[in-house]
Amino acid sequence: MTYNFLRERRASSDNELFLYRRIGKLHWPLIFVVTALSCIGFAMLYSAAGGNMQPWAMKQVARFVIAFPIMLLIAVTDIRIWFRYSYAFYFFGLAFVMMVAVAGFMGKGAVRWINLGPVNIQPSEMMKIFLILALARYFHSIHSNDSDHLKQLIFPALLIFLPFVLILKEPNLGTATVLLLTGVGIFFATGVGWKKFAVAGLGVAAIIPLGWHHLHGYQRQRIITFLNPNEDPLGAGYNIIQSKIAIGSGGFWGKGFLQGSQGQLNFLPEKQTDFIFTMVAEEFGFFGGLIVISLYALLMFYGVYIALQCKNHFARMIAMGASILLFVHVFINMAMVMGMIPVVGVPLPLLSYGGSVMVMTLITYGFVLNADINRDVGLGKTY
Repeated sequence: MTYNFLRERRASSDNELFLYRRIGKLHWPLIFVVTALSCIGFAMLYSAAGGNMQPWAMKQVARFVIAFPIMLLIAVTDIRIWFRYSYAFYFFGLAFVMMVAVAGFMGKGAVRWINLGPVNIQPSEMMKIFLILALARYFHSIHSNDSDHLKQLIFPALLIFLPFVLILKEPNLGTATVLLLTGVGIFFATGVGWKKFAVAGLGVAAIIPLGWHHLHGYQRQRIITFLNPNEDPLGAGYNIIQSKIAIGSGGFWGKGFLQGSQGQLNFLPEKQTDFIFTMVAEEFGFFGGLIVISLYALLMFYGVYIALQCKNHFARMIAMGASILLFVHVFINMAMVMGMIPVVGVPLPLLSYGGSVMVMTLITYGFVLNADINRDVGLGKTY
């Protein structure tokens, strides 16, 4: 009995030592940037409510407090577990996306959410990281020289196409676009030749006229408004006109915290979600906007740097996929609020209000941290 007790105690000590070593390997600069962006988001949500923690900032802080330990837990977990169950996560997420059509409820003109008792979840958000995991496992499992062969690209193309179509039908053009572009970016990062992208691009261009007729009326109106926002300044063009006014009025240094006229006087719609960067630009000006962009750029740099350091392709593609996902989100959101592209309803990660976006962004960077810790771990093709 004494021997068994000592053996169990030694095993427990070894596990604790293993955990402490992994915690010590955490990429703390990356964690700091994630936390800094989240804190900027809390401050802007506080400002969007006119200097009040309710109704947005307090809930967002609570989500961060809940999701932050989950991010760290994912980071210190053995990467072999995530590799083994990556396809299972993908099909689990796909099943939830399919459930939206059956058990989802309406919100903001679309059926995108599922009610799970005390919380509502947006399955399309979880599909982003699950798609990255599935593609990372697939491209890890095939020979690097085969990644450019057409027959080897059919399965990963289906992994992208299935959730893309389901999310597009919700309708959720913004998230579907982010998912598609992230998948395409991973294809490029894994070594697929440019000729295949050129052929695919020509194919997309050829079906644009057909796709136009299948867009919902409000989606077509967004594109028309993008081309000429002044055509309906008090209707469809109102959001983007007010956003441009707010960004321009911020100047170099901004009007000051809680001093933005467009945001504080409620001229700016959706200021807590899709147009939160407009709040930053109005209150902190070009300088504040540049700081936010620099923090996002630093987060992307860390992801790419970690990817280049990984010896196994699975971890490499997770870190690279997360960086691509972040870039697509940030580019579309900022270009949208500046009037460079049509408004498609894409939030700004860690800043925009929203539980699903906040939680899934932290989970995504939990996997990036995990890739960094396990950069030297050897993985078989079919572990």
